[in-house]
Formats: sequence, structure tokens, C-alpha cells
Amino acid sequence: MPALIRIERPAAGEFNPYFSRYIDPVTGDDALDVLAGQIRDTTALLGGLSDARALHRYAPGKWSVKETLTHVTDVERVFAYRALTFARKDPTVLPGFDEGVWAPEMRSDARPLADLVDELKAVRAATLALFHGLDADALAFVGTANASPLTPRAAAWIIAGHELHHRRILQERYGLGA
Repeated sequence: MPALIRIERPAAGEFNPYFSRYIDPVTGDDALDVLAGQIRDTTALLGGLSDARALHRYAPGKWSVKETLTHVTDVERVFAYRALTFARKDPTVLPGFDEGVWAPEMRSDARPLADLVDELKAVRAATLALFHGLDADALAFVGTANASPLTPRAAAWIIAGHELHHRRILQERYGLGA
């Protein structure tokens, strides 16, 4: 699906500085390219992983592989919704969310890993379709989410960086892809 424009890196002031931890490590200069490519890397990392292995936790109290994957999917949905809201120039102040409250309700460990991977791929396809339809004006609207500024452009980069962050955790702490 051809994009109307490229989604360049957001400037300071388009997002809470906390999210630099996700945005800064992402390579490339177009979030659309990154989002399209990285989903292949993440799903490849999980390919062939058994449901039993996907229940692994690298330490007590940490999420399983399945829970981590569901968390990535949930966060993508939240930031895509924020991007949609602000791309439509809706000035509604959006709330934050508490991943600690959401996690016990995910019930990911009871689901087949293949279903969770398919869900992430479906959410990513929807995210890409959303961003492909935005123009420069829509990407630049500054809304407020979780008491901080956020543009749709920044949301795209945060989604990419958040997935990258958790893929690296899956590799380094869970030993996937080794």
C-alpha cells in the first residue's frame, strides 16, 4: 500500500521525553518502513516457538513470552487509537493506562501462541493502514494523552520503538533467537 508521505522522526515537544527511550534506538528515517519491516522480524523470532516455551518467564514475577507479546499488541492498539484521535483533530484529552492493571486480565498464557502472533500481525496491518492514509497535516496535530503532548507522527515512532524494545528483551532475557 503506497503511503501518501513518509513519517519522519518527531521533534521535541511532540511527545513526552520519556518515550525517547523507545524512539531513539529505532533506525531508519520513515516510521512506515520500520513498522512494515519489523513485524517480520518479531514474528520470525517467535516462529517455531512451542506453547510450552512461550510460557517461560526469565525471572519470578516477570511476564511470560505470551504476556509480553500481548502487551506489545495492547500498547500498539492504544497508540494507534491516540494517533487516530489526534489525526482527526479531536482535542479530547486521552487518559493513560496502567499496564500493571491490564496484565492480569490479558489471560495470554491460556491462548495458543499462534493466535497471539496472528493478532499482533492483524493489529500491525490495521496500524499500517491507518498511517498510510494520513497526510502531513494530520501527522502534526498535537493532542494530549496521559497529560503529555502527542502527535500521530510520534505515536508511529513510539509503536515501532516499543516493539523493538520488547523484541530485544525477548532475545536477551528470554534467550529467543539464540
